[in-house]
Amino acid sequence: MTQKRFNKFRYVVGKRQKYLTLVLENIHDPHNVSAIFRSAEAAGIDKIYLIYNTCKFPRIGKTSSASAKKWITAEKFENVKDCFEELRKNKFRIYSTHMSNKSKDKSLYDLDLTKKAAIVIGNEHSGVSDEVKSLSDKNFLIPMFGMIQSLNVSVAAAVCVYEALRQRSLKGMYEKSKYTKKELNDKLNDYLNR
Repeated sequence: MTQKRFNKFRYVVGKRQKYLTLVLENIHDPHNVSAIFRSAEAAGIDKIYLIYNTCKFPRIGKTSSASAKKWITAEKFENVKDCFEELRKNKFRIYSTHMSNKSKDKSLYDLDLTKKAAIVIGNEHSGVSDEVKSLSDKNFLIPMFGMIQSLNVSVAAAVCVYEALRQRSLKGMYEKSKYTKKELNDKLNDYLNR
């Protein structure tokens, strides 16, 4: 391995966001899943939670995800309750996004995504489940001003992830890792051996 490649690994590992994650619920199109993994990895997310209880996890090709899946840990769950219990055990706030007319729903831009945040993205056709809606800490909406009322699921995920990246960058959270030195060394060794 060249020094340049080693330095790239060390740089990437140092930017990983321990307390920012996505939860994908029953997203069935492999191209959408791949695009979400790609956006998440580019923004420093290294763990994604997957809930698949109404459809199977899609087969993801390395070409379409540009190998992003290789650098992200995917933790699979068969139900919402178990996934959310795991997130809450680690003190994550869980934010779901779905179409709603509730005036209490916040805009994505009103959320504080510099805290421990898990953003739930739902199925392409039905959105997040009623169970996710009821168990989430808060629902939010992505502001839209056109005739179209929703974005493609992978675009919505990218918008959310990059709003989190923006907020975290402004607070210097990409400059000082929340991982311990040991965790960073273990992660670096893991990446070097993939």
